[in-house]
Amino acid sequence: MTALPLFRRAFFDTWRSTLGWALGLAAAIFLYLPLYPSIGGSAQMQDMIDALPPEMTKALNYDQIATGPGYTQATLFGLLGFLLMTIASVSWGAAAVGGDEESGQLELTLAHGVRRVQVVLERALALLLRVVLLAAVVCSLVWLLNGPAQLGIELGHLLGATVLFAGLALLSGTAALCVGAVTGRRTYGLAAGAGVGVLGYVFNAVGRQSKDVEWLLNLSPYHWAYGNSPVANGADWPAAAWLWAISAALVVLAAVALERRDVGA
Repeated sequence: MTALPLFRRAFFDTWRSTLGWALGLAAAIFLYLPLYPSIGGSAQMQDMIDALPPEMTKALNYDQIATGPGYTQATLFGLLGFLLMTIASVSWGAAAVGGDEESGQLELTLAHGVRRVQVVLERALALLLRVVLLAAVVCSLVWLLNGPAQLGIELGHLLGATVLFAGLALLSGTAALCVGAVTGRRTYGLAAGAGVGVLGYVFNAVGRQSKDVEWLLNLSPYHWAYGNSPVANGADWPAAAWLWAISAALVVLAAVALERRDVGA
């Protein structure tokens, strides 16, 4: 008997999707990072930042864009890379159980004597590996450009930021997987995963505007990951542990929920 058959199928049958997202992330990296030597830290860049409303500067994390690590944090890890990784993770998570149930594939899988817990755990493992692979691609390419683009990023800080980057994306993906397993609907999973990502970003942006709404930062996974500016200052490891622990808890909840309800009802 083949070990981890559901994991193997979920992972290898979607290799084109994984490759496509990796190429998209690579394109973002090669689009943004090589520009830093010509604009980063220049008077022109500072004038552009000063011309923006302070609220927008804080919302987009452009208040730290004048340094190489801050530029990388704001443009890649905190914006376009975050967007692409979240979309990829949510789409995979929502399809893992909810998508299969909507298509009728889950009932066929269970008819072959596969346990429901096994379905959730092996597909969550496939989601985890794909997210980690994408994060590793990002880390490798950023380090490759670190010297030529004059970014001045320390390797330890980059590795820590990558752990948080992956954990943040995985949280949205496991939220999508969990809601898909609870409801049996891919659409609900997509909404839940997207909600985690979007609300986290919005709460961070709004919470940074004023002390009156600073409490929103405590509700933002985006702020848990990036509030310390990890590319510049190193990872907040308790925050990283918290992100990964919540993802693990969501997978357990998904397994319990699928075990206790009717499939295809």
